[in-house]
Amino acid sequence: MAVYTDVNEGELGAFLKAYPVGDLLSYKGIAEGTENSNFLLHTTSGSYILTLYEKRVDKADLPFFLGLMGHLARKGISCPLPVTAHDGTVIGALAGRPAVIITFLEGLSLRRPTAGHCGEVGKALAQLHLAGQDFPMTRQNALAIDGWRKLWNASHARADEVEPGLAAEVDADFADFESNWPMGLPEGIIHADLFPDNVFFLGERLSGLIDFYFACNDLYAYDVATCLNAWCFEKDFSFNLTKGTALLAGYQGVRPLSGGEKAALPMLARGSALRFMLTRLYDWLTVPDGGLVMKRDPTEYIRRMRFHRAIRAPSEYGLS
Repeated sequence: MAVYTDVNEGELGAFLKAYPVGDLLSYKGIAEGTENSNFLLHTTSGSYILTLYEKRVDKADLPFFLGLMGHLARKGISCPLPVTAHDGTVIGALAGRPAVIITFLEGLSLRRPTAGHCGEVGKALAQLHLAGQDFPMTRQNALAIDGWRKLWNASHARADEVEPGLAAEVDADFADFESNWPMGLPEGIIHADLFPDNVFFLGERLSGLIDFYFACNDLYAYDVATCLNAWCFEKDFSFNLTKGTALLAGYQGVRPLSGGEKAALPMLARGSALRFMLTRLYDWLTVPDGGLVMKRDPTEYIRRMRFHRAIRAPSEYGLS
């Protein structure tokens, strides 16, 4: 579940009076996502999403996230828009949490994306990168190597409980990343979490991108690598070359990767896999069963790390 904070009808109805959204007709929790509490609202003026930001989201970052959504929408990227209250503010408070109402996007997230869907995702990611180039705000990536190290320090002692030898394996990865992480590549605003549950489709057409709460400034190619991890592996942990080829072709049809970005892709993909493995590992080891954070098995990202470690040329991802 992704409803960590319950909201009763009375307090929600009172909260909505501050916004130009009409009267509440119905609402229900949305059982997706891992960071915030989300509700689908139906009011007399339409449908909206209500998000309550839990402790993992720093309230100080919200102006960046919400401002970025507005900027991208003005640039033609299909994404939700925050609803402005009658007093001109966007961020309110509900049930002791910062809260925002955003517009509703039609579409479905996919459980089994095709190569065609992957191509659309690559195209949309490149469009996002270009649209964000003149966004005036910046945000450091809190889950870059320094952030990974904090998670690893908190998980290291018990890592071998998940898989024998994992501690030594990840220690070696850190030594490699801290010495050889790519520098000087094109960078700007990235989504940093463009997984299938954050992309909506209507049939074969991509209808929107959501959940910008990891967005930050970092390498564009790192965002591409994250999408390869998120979209191009099958349930048996194998890499689907057809999907990888489609995703990369879609991206490069809008924003061609430089030679340096292509050469760096194997290390960036391995680093991205480590990042998602570590957040899962930390929760797996430290969050009690039945806690407020959805625990996801880290082992699938251990498999991805090993796949990328064995890559010898970027063409193995489908780069032409």
